[in-house]
Amino acid sequence: MKILVTGGAGFIGSNLTKYIERTRPEHEVVVLDTFTTGLRSNLDGVRGRVVEGSILDLELLDGLAKEVDAIVHLGAIPSVPRSIDFPRPSHEANATGTLNILEAARAHDVQHVSVASSSSVYGANPALPKSELEWTRPMSPYAVTKLATESYTVAYKFSYGMSTAAFRFFNVYGPYQRHDHAYAAVVPKFIAAAMQGRPLTIQGDGTQSRDFTYIDSVCQVLLESVERKVSPDSPVNLAFGTQFSLLDVIGMLEDVMGRSIELDFVAPRVGDVKASKAESTLFSSLYPDVTPVPLPEGIKRTYEWMRDNIDWSQANA
Repeated sequence: MKILVTGGAGFIGSNLTKYIERTRPEHEVVVLDTFTTGLRSNLDGVRGRVVEGSILDLELLDGLAKEVDAIVHLGAIPSVPRSIDFPRPSHEANATGTLNILEAARAHDVQHVSVASSSSVYGANPALPKSELEWTRPMSPYAVTKLATESYTVAYKFSYGMSTAAFRFFNVYGPYQRHDHAYAAVVPKFIAAAMQGRPLTIQGDGTQSRDFTYIDSVCQVLLESVERKVSPDSPVNLAFGTQFSLLDVIGMLEDVMGRSIELDFVAPRVGDVKASKAESTLFSSLYPDVTPVPLPEGIKRTYEWMRDNIDWSQANA
């Protein structure tokens, strides 16, 4: 099987590419990335072809879709706060880019397309846990673009008979996740600050909770999705129904590092969701063999990877 991974130099994409090459060496991976947020160094050691280009380039997508059996579409401009600062680029990359992928796949009868949506689509819906049957109410431009991403993907299944899957990611974390830009995710940001002896900035009171998902579980699901051509009639929460606060995460990091960490509490972030927890019944029925990595173990693995693979004398958090 030949698999195109868009956004393949990013955090999830590079992990997925290496996971496929490690566990399914008979498959061939083609990576597409603009290298705007993804890093070339993330692909060190990758055997497959790496193409520099954009999902907004229709001619390029057409050529790539001709030669692959499946697409895992991870290419996007991530981050809620970045979308609030710059909504139009987020829309073009995330919503229009997904439409471009689906059209290229449809034109060339690609066997399966899996795409990345986000738990942020639930937005203002206060229900916990959050079921795929619950209503969505995005609170940021990013969340709107991800609602469009999953909606197009499911619509193409019904409209054209395509095999598709849309996954709502819940706070994925792990090795290769960037810590060194203004929109970094909370786990690498916390680890970087702690390793550099700086206070951890907490936006709000630290009780906001998330359903954290370790990257290896995500890679296992994405690979199974294209291999088995799993094509549900709705988006799927890719999470295990856990709920930990930021203060919980900090406590686990303190346990790993063996010391206390200084905290700096600031105003809550605009567009942020107070609590997030997945209802995982549909996910478990589709992927019964996928088991979670417990958060303390995942934090430990991520800390050790960052400790051993980042030059902290040169790092900018």
